[in-house]
Amino acid sequence: MPANTSAAPSGISGKQSRKKKRGRGRLVVIVLVLAIVAGIAYGAYWTVDSVRASFPQTTGEIKVDGLSGNVDVKRDDYGIPQIYADSDTDLFRAQGFVQAQDRFYEMDVRRHMTSGRLSEMFGSGQVKTDSFLRTLGWRKIAQQEYDTKLSASTKKNLQAYTEGVNAYLKGKDAKEISVEYAALNLTGDYTPEQWNPVDSVAWLKAMAWDLRSNMQDEIDRSLMTTRLSTKQIDDLYPAYPYATKDPIVTEGGVDAVTGKFSQNATSSNSAAGTNSASGATQGLQSQLSALSDTLDEIPALLGPNGSGIGSNSWVVSGKYTTTGEPLLANDPHLAPQLPSLWYQMGLHCRTVSAACQYDTAGYTFSGMPGVIIGHNADIAWGFTNLGADVTDLYLEKVTDDGYLYDGQTKPFTTREETIKVAGGSSRKITIRETNNGPLVSDRDDELEKVGKDAPVANSAPDRGTGYAVALKWTALQPGKSMDAVFEMDKAKDWGSFRNAAKDFEVPSQNLIYADTKGHIGYQAPGTIPQRPAGYDGTMPAPGWDSKYAWKKDPIPFSALPYEYDPARGYIVTANQAVIDEKKYPYLLTKDWGYGTRSQRINELIKTKIAGGGKISTEDMQTMQMDNSSEIAKLLVPRLLKIEVKDPQVREAQKLLEGWNYTQEPDSAAAAYFNAVWRNILMLSIGDKLPKELRPKGDCINVHPAGDTGPVDDQDSLVRECGERDADSAQPDGGDRYFEVMRKLVNEPDSAWWDAAKSGVDKASKGRDKLFARAMKDARWELTAKLGKDIDTWTWGRLHQLMLRNQTLGTAGPGLVQRVLNRGPWNLGGGEAAVNATGWNAAGGYGVIWVPSMRMVVNLKDMDKSRWINLTGASGHAYSAHYTDQTDKWSDGELLDWSFSKAAVDKNTVDTLVLKP
Repeated sequence: MPANTSAAPSGISGKQSRKKKRGRGRLVVIVLVLAIVAGIAYGAYWTVDSVRASFPQTTGEIKVDGLSGNVDVKRDDYGIPQIYADSDTDLFRAQGFVQAQDRFYEMDVRRHMTSGRLSEMFGSGQVKTDSFLRTLGWRKIAQQEYDTKLSASTKKNLQAYTEGVNAYLKGKDAKEISVEYAALNLTGDYTPEQWNPVDSVAWLKAMAWDLRSNMQDEIDRSLMTTRLSTKQIDDLYPAYPYATKDPIVTEGGVDAVTGKFSQNATSSNSAAGTNSASGATQGLQSQLSALSDTLDEIPALLGPNGSGIGSNSWVVSGKYTTTGEPLLANDPHLAPQLPSLWYQMGLHCRTVSAACQYDTAGYTFSGMPGVIIGHNADIAWGFTNLGADVTDLYLEKVTDDGYLYDGQTKPFTTREETIKVAGGSSRKITIRETNNGPLVSDRDDELEKVGKDAPVANSAPDRGTGYAVALKWTALQPGKSMDAVFEMDKAKDWGSFRNAAKDFEVPSQNLIYADTKGHIGYQAPGTIPQRPAGYDGTMPAPGWDSKYAWKKDPIPFSALPYEYDPARGYIVTANQAVIDEKKYPYLLTKDWGYGTRSQRINELIKTKIAGGGKISTEDMQTMQMDNSSEIAKLLVPRLLKIEVKDPQVREAQKLLEGWNYTQEPDSAAAAYFNAVWRNILMLSIGDKLPKELRPKGDCINVHPAGDTGPVDDQDSLVRECGERDADSAQPDGGDRYFEVMRKLVNEPDSAWWDAAKSGVDKASKGRDKLFARAMKDARWELTAKLGKDIDTWTWGRLHQLMLRNQTLGTAGPGLVQRVLNRGPWNLGGGEAAVNATGWNAAGGYGVIWVPSMRMVVNLKDMDKSRWINLTGASGHAYSAHYTDQTDKWSDGELLDWSFSKAAVDKNTVDTLVLKP
């Protein structure tokens, strides 16, 4: 999810083929029309007629076909709607209508993305993206789920939601729906089509894609083999530090038989090493590099898939709160986008009964019924990404006739798809699948090429014309996650909540829980594969050998970890390890987050409790904004011991003296330290990585891969430039690198400190010399970016958030961006801080993921709960609610969250009645 990753489909601006001038011409028309719409060219007519025409009606009455009774839509002064109805179908029909009022363009772009149809809206530049998404088959799987897996009640709710969306669309021309449609309509070849229930189901596949865990790590480890030894790769992927970073579950867990985990269990499913096919994976370099490029092309709807991305949630029992009842906090860290990924809403039955079962409020996804994160009258819940390893790449030996499996050639499963292209001719693609999944390597010319000289293990078949790459992923199997959403929304207690979680198969999430009876809990759900002994999923596997196939059944839900009312009185989830792998008989993943945020939250809670204090809603809010830098605590004492002779570098070094390691937006010390950290990473690790992992534009002189000559032999150096998008390049500076550095700082003569090996500086050898070089480089980097006078330096000037409209706001000239985009905001926080305003150290300092919302639920009095969204309720660029929450969000403020009928009525400023 440039420094900003949004839901924008890549390539809208400049990736159309030069041969397809009609596609480029269409974009030019869009840009010109938007300029007109903004009132820049032809003034007031377009400003009033096209912009205001799309604003929703929020007062009075509207007739909506299909309703059985009146529905009230009450909005507060932030435009957040609370819906009141007398039946489930009326409630979800109204939800569809209201979300379409505010966000239909966003919904339409999402469904075109999930179905691989972006080219129909944006032209030939999207064909590559569409081809890859068609190969994955999100829409196909969603259709199978709807047809064969979902319950009758879920289908009924989806159909009602669909009818509400279509009731909104009925009779409207393009300019009445969105400014963007005013532009698209004037080109004469696009009209929004009717909504379909499967459009809603498919969105869960996009969510699962961005939370698919270690697929990028699997690719990166393989690409590293061209330059790094096995030991060096292991150095960069250290084991999870259980001794210093608590896993989520420490007092409970489950076993299908005993109900508890075994303290001494060993797992036939886990493995300490990598697969025996490591030789074969070295033949994958060109395929995997190109696959990584292809992944960069896919819209990262929820955020870049890096080691720093994640979310925070924690719950504290009433024993330690000022209210005497639990408090629950959640802030998912996702891509900054405009409008925000989330849409705040309340769904209320006037009387809860068998005919109308819901009384819930929270954060929803536009285009999908129900509440995803929030609370009802009895329970509250939050999500963070569990990070289970649910994907594997398989190297396949293929011919025109099929693929090799256990010595026999098996036929492909094939299908043909047609991609329609706005302003151009349609394209046909053939999708091939093996028993391991679709051949993702078919979607890129580079992926069809193989390094002919790369070594291959003796156990591998003759590569002939090359290997293909197949993707096995749990989300490519039909499931029932949509059922789980509705069941969670109406759950009344721990038992019904867990029953709902059982169906939340994809994506696998950490579910945190609290209820009004004082209980707290945690559940790990999800379809998580069981791998055979000896294969841990960290490297691509040989698809021709059944010994590497997943077992038939995933880990049973009854064996997934949980906790209920732990004695310590609180539960923290922030993407750390779920449970100590030595105490659990199944492999969940080898690629956890490294626990930096979770341990800081644990420490904040423990400190408060140890001091005899009680935790309040305000304390939870303060914890969410904690911006302490854990890596600074490790490195700054060592940096201050470095003797610096250059007076201007010494001036910068002195900023670190007495710094309390907090990353406030106005902190000069935070700006300088983060620049030093970035330069330490690039000198020690980044310049030793293969070009496939380094960011585009990062060019260095290096010794060729495999060169065994003297380090000081400058004549053998070659110029090599990075090839990866900045947001996904390495080293990204996430908390995996914190753990790497924690070990390295105690090895002052480690080869990692030898910058000369990258041809950078023959004198920068050894830890302290490299630190000195990094401080010098950081000083002059910030001089160039912020000015020579360090009194003017601030972290916020470096660490800025830009909010970009999902599609056209990322394309075209600056004029269009000014019309549709907002910002910048100077932010505090940082990488792996609790206030996780993430940035990629390899790419720069700009904010690439954020706490996409924040909430604190008060189980004593729901009306005293608090919440905030990144942007606002509206997707209309000129609405008062486009970004009306962003300033408060950036300052760490929360809004009052009304839930009861009396509180909602008190805060209502607009009431709309939907009538049958």
